[in-house]
Amino acid sequence: MPPTDSQSQQDAGRARVVLGMVGDKWSLLVVCRLDLGPRRFTELKRTVDGISQRMLTVTLRSLERDGILIRTVHNVMPPHVTYELTPMGRMLYEATAPLRKWTIEHLAHIDGARAEYDARANVQPAESHS
Repeated sequence: MPPTDSQSQQDAGRARVVLGMVGDKWSLLVVCRLDLGPRRFTELKRTVDGISQRMLTVTLRSLERDGILIRTVHNVMPPHVTYELTPMGRMLYEATAPLRKWTIEHLAHIDGARAEYDARANVQPAESHS
């Protein structure tokens, strides 16, 4: 039986939530840093350029809630916590490989386009005196 319009709308709404989560400013950067294995909070903070401690905490909690990573508390002295990708998180990392490749290949073009746009936007055309 094909999905109903209501079911399709519900699925689309849920998909938007997930895409919003992985498309935010920090989530994929954190996922990419966890690709090489478990990391401590301080390692992630140091390697995710520009992220605040609070935003890293919020991002990690969101990714944990969504099943993308797991948080492990190590009962050693001193105690510490590590974060690592779940199998679903690893699949997300692999699924975004084409996007990461495209980004790297097109960064120079994007920078150039932005510079051209900014130059045009900052130049006011002379007023016509007809």
